This record gives sequence, C-alpha cells and structure tokens, in this order.
Amino acid sequence: MDFGFTGEDEAFRAEARKWLSVHADGAQDRRTWERTLGKSGWIGLGWSESGYGNRTATLTQQVVWAEEYARSGAPARSGHIGEKLLAPTLLAHGTGEQKARFLPPVAAGDELWCQGYSEPGAGSDLAGVRTRASLGSDGVYRISGQKIWTSLAHEADWCFVLARTDPESRRHHGLSFLLVPMDQPGRIEVRPIRQMTGTSEFNEVFFDGAHARVEHVVGGEGNGWRVAMSLLGFERGVSTLAQQVGFAQELTRVVRAAVRTGAVADPVVRAQLVRQWAELRVMRWNALRTLGGSGDTGAPNVAKLLWAGWHQRLGELAMLVRGAEAAVGPRDWSPASPYEIDESQHLFLFSRADTVYGGSDQVQRTIIAERVLGLPREPKGVV
Repeated sequence: MDFGFTGEDEAFRAEARKWLSVHADGAQDRRTWERTLGKSGWIGLGWSESGYGNRTATLTQQVVWAEEYARSGAPARSGHIGEKLLAPTLLAHGTGEQKARFLPPVAAGDELWCQGYSEPGAGSDLAGVRTRASLGSDGVYRISGQKIWTSLAHEADWCFVLARTDPESRRHHGLSFLLVPMDQPGRIEVRPIRQMTGTSEFNEVFFDGAHARVEHVVGGEGNGWRVAMSLLGFERGVSTLAQQVGFAQELTRVVRAAVRTGAVADPVVRAQLVRQWAELRVMRWNALRTLGGSGDTGAPNVAKLLWAGWHQRLGELAMLVRGAEAAVGPRDWSPASPYEIDESQHLFLFSRADTVYGGSDQVQRTIIAERVLGLPREPKGVV
C-alpha cells in the first residue's frame, strides 16, 4: 500500500528537491529561513486555494514536499505552529478580517506563533485551564495566568491562548480562543525550561494583565473549546508522514551503530531492530489510510499512541546497541562546555517526553475508549 504519484507529483518533487538542495544549507538563522521559505512560496501548501499568498498544492504534493524537506536536512521549522495549526484554524473558524490580518504574515514567514494551551495544573487535561481573560469597556481583554511547555515562545511574535472568559464556568464551558501579541514587556514574561538534553525549546509563559483585542477572539467568546478541539485535529496526516521520514533516518543510524559495535550479532537485538522497522511501516500505512480523512474520530489519538511509544523504544535501542560508550559524552567536560551530548543520546533523552507531551498515553487511551469505543466514562473521584 503506497501512493501512486502522478507525473505532476514527480515534477513537483524534482522542483522541491532542487530548491532545497540550493537553499537548505543550514547557514541561516531560523527566522531568516522562514522568510526564505515564504518568499519562494513553500509555506501554506495545504491551505486549499485560500488566496492568502501561498501557492496551491494537491494532497499528494503536500506529502512530496514534507518528505523531501525531511530528507534534505533543512533547518528545523519555527513557523510550523502558525502554518500547520493556526492557519487551518482561522480558515475554519476565523472572520474575514482575522484571515486577512494573520494569514499573509504567516505565509511570508514574517510572524511566528506559539500555542498557549497547557498549564501547570492542566497539561493533558485541557478543560481544566485556569488562565483568565476579562473584557474591559475599552474592548480589550486582560489576561492573567500561566502556560507551560510552550514550544518556541521565546521566538514567537504571537500566541493563541485558551483562556477562561466566563469566571463562573467550569471545565470546557466558558473558554475562549484569543490571539495575543507576545511583545508586551511587563505583562508577558517568558522563562525557558532547560530539559535533560540541555536545550530549552519549551517555556513557561506568565500573563500579568496581557492585552488581547476583542476582534482577535476566534470563533466568538465562549466557543474556545470547540475551536481548540478543531485545532488538535489538524495535528496529523501530511506532517505525520514527514515525521516518519525523520524516524526512518534515526532508525538507519541505530542499525549502523549496531553493525559498528557488533551488537547486531545478538539475536535479541536483531529482533528488536526488525520490530522497529516493521512497526514504522505499519505507522506509515496507517497515516496513508487516514490521510485527508474527515470525521475519523480517534485517528489522531491512535497515531500519537503508535509513534510516541515507538520513538521512545528507538531511543532505548540507540543506547543499547552502543553499550558502555553510550554513557560517555562526545567531548571532554570543560567549564565552557559542561553539557555535551551526541545525536543518539539526544534521541534517548528527548524521547522520554514523547509519551507525555501532546496528551499523555493515558489520556489518548481514555479518549479512544470513551469517544471511539463508547465505553463508560471513568467515575469521578476514582484514583
């Protein structure tokens, strides 16, 4: 089971591969790279003839671009949250004014976004958010609260924030989806969270009376839960297939390490390597099966369960095949360089979070059980 790419698709692939071979040299900083992508029309291929500055591409051509991008070794994207999450949400729920204001800068790579969902007391349980936004007589919401695990908040120009606009509401009622400018000194503070890898892609974000304009509420006040759930449904499909290209590259490196160290001679290790390969193929077939589908309840949750556990096991296997050397850093320690890890060590450490972020495995299983299989809801108060 695989795509039957057309001649037009293959011509598109050749164009994408040629462009990436010229431009994806890794020399540009991430913001400049976004503008380079935007200038050449590579942002927003899946916006379905929205007319907001992006070239159009068929679904299979979107797959082609995503896979070629992953294979090229191009810089990690800073604009994917705006392109893949915010833009489809605005196209589905935004007003004409909101689309005209926010989509062109995303397509041009000029404005970067972050996602203000999770909180210290409401990570996987998104309905428990406590960040509040009150509307003043001047038509401005004032937001107070804290978000956490906010990817790339330190680089973002804007944040879409799920906040409680009805102070008397509970759970998923009374929430609103607000578009908030990040450049508000004294009202927004971003604190990087240093991870086991030594890097800080995630952040804490503190809102102390941060402003958001009333015309920047998406879907209308009180409809934030519906908009937020719609957005989460966009986190699958084409991007999943591109992610799997990266997984395949990581698996190849693990196999090579197993050959180099001789670990491949162990039949148990060989069986684990084959299992990783086979499961990756299954994930690809599942992604192809659900690609472009609508109303396929539970598909994003199944996909998350599949890849999170797979990637975590790959990280463990990357350490296993290297033996004792896996515990040693690539460089000698020094005050100037106190924390250095190599590629496989980063894979192992970072993948520990795979089964937690984006909704933990337990939450994914609960959603599948209740919303797909129709099983009874877990009684409240049960530990």
